[in-house]
Amino acid sequence: MSINWFPGHMAVAVEKIKKAMADHDVVVEILDARCPMASANPLIESLRLHRQRPCLKVLNKVDAADANATPQWVAYFNAQKNTHAIALSAKKPGDAQKIIAAAKKLAPHRNENLKPLRMLVMGVPNVGKSTLINALLKQRTAKVGDEPAVTKSLARYELSPTVSMTDTPGLMWPKIDHPDDGRMLAASHIIGTNAYIESEVATFLAETLIARYPKALAARYATPADGQGIDGTGVIEAVASRRGFRIKGGEFDLEKAAITLLNDYRSGALGRISLETPASRATRPAANISNADALPDSTDGE
Repeated sequence: MSINWFPGHMAVAVEKIKKAMADHDVVVEILDARCPMASANPLIESLRLHRQRPCLKVLNKVDAADANATPQWVAYFNAQKNTHAIALSAKKPGDAQKIIAAAKKLAPHRNENLKPLRMLVMGVPNVGKSTLINALLKQRTAKVGDEPAVTKSLARYELSPTVSMTDTPGLMWPKIDHPDDGRMLAASHIIGTNAYIESEVATFLAETLIARYPKALAARYATPADGQGIDGTGVIEAVASRRGFRIKGGEFDLEKAAITLLNDYRSGALGRISLETPASRATRPAANISNADALPDSTDGE
């Protein structure tokens, strides 16, 4: 199953973001700490490299991610040129302020009234971008929702006389090369539900959890603690059995169980989970098509 999701409003947003990039000093890309590389948009990377803008990678939802995996990801991104990474939780008071301090280090020449720091906040949908912006503003201004693609236009905010930020729509890219990336994004509720089949994504999630967190599955659904002798479908059947999900005739309601597994992961009921690590990415085969090739043609003459 290949998952791709690039609604029309995103294509329109790309053109607006291209123009806005010229007027900003630092790109602040919000990532999901549970799947940092899968949620790192190669289209954003192409746009910011074209304009030679430094990037602050913000691993949000760190409290939901594996505490051992997150430092590996921070080190991974920090090793990249003109890039800095921090991990935080948008829901934790004061965490959002770390963004301003980190962004200033990437653009030290922009820190006065005549040259204010201008941050362009970007990311895939539903990674907590608007929640972070509201935390920085200390008020509920940006729209927040538990569905992908709530924000659909650019909005600029003045944080102080020396710092401003521009919120942008959650942005996907035209083609997801690795099927597993699409599945991770779908499992993490980043892609709209009309773009995938929940039972297939839940099976992928279950197989990932068997390999990485069998004890978490065992604690919640009474599956084997070592993950042996069970596959993804078996986990979903275990969820149905544990919750008493059955349809007419007494068979397991696997669809309801699949949705429950996805919701348990998304809500944190399974504990702190990371779907990938730098090491797991390194063992995957290279993509056949460069995502840079998927960058829509520029219309601004740049």
